Amino acid sequence: MQVRAVIFDLDGTLLNTLDDLMTAVNHALGAVALPPLSYNEARAFVGNGVPRLIERAITHVKGGDAGACDKDGFVHPTEFDACLSAFTKYYDAHSADATRLYDGVRDVLTELKTSGIKTAVVTNKYDAAAQKLRLEFFPETDAVVGTSDTVRPKPAPDGVKRALEILGVTAGECVFVGDGETDVATAKNCGIPVIAVTWGFRDRARIEPLGPDRIIDSPKELIAAINAIRTGGAK
Repeated sequence: MQVRAVIFDLDGTLLNTLDDLMTAVNHALGAVALPPLSYNEARAFVGNGVPRLIERAITHVKGGDAGACDKDGFVHPTEFDACLSAFTKYYDAHSADATRLYDGVRDVLTELKTSGIKTAVVTNKYDAAAQKLRLEFFPETDAVVGTSDTVRPKPAPDGVKRALEILGVTAGECVFVGDGETDVATAKNCGIPVIAVTWGFRDRARIEPLGPDRIIDSPKELIAAINAIRTGGAK
């Protein structure tokens, strides 16, 4: 296949955002008099957008199953709205306090740009926060698409379709790179080969059963993985 573009996930793929996300969600939980999440709990709950993170967090700290979320009535709408509002206000002001590019990501983005391959970011982070982080950390990307009133969260294909339109490429000319279950599902929903990374919020044991086209352990392996997909090489 001809690879003309690479679409990246954001949290856990390009940026290590976990400390700032955890601080923001714990601030929000405190605003409604609920206890905080641990680092590992926060890590397990991110990846499906802020509303889902808030649902999981409230459900978990109140003793419910975070996977089931509100099926057992742990999240009251007023409590959820207050928590989400507190998160958004705090995160808008503190989204880059501890957030950093993963080591080697800058080199990969530069190499892709130099070789004429377009890049985009599709994230479940709300769009205003995603655009702010783009200016701070990866302004060289050609497009960034976050969730909004018109773009549903991944694994819905909305964000990828929007990115493909902006980039002027087809799904058959693109590779998706992400760190979790949602990213693999998104790529499969869009008919795009997917490279899963292990340096983010999910480890290899969580990723491998999902069946991505490639799994890599370092950003420096990405170009070779893209070339292997391009030429149809073995995993």
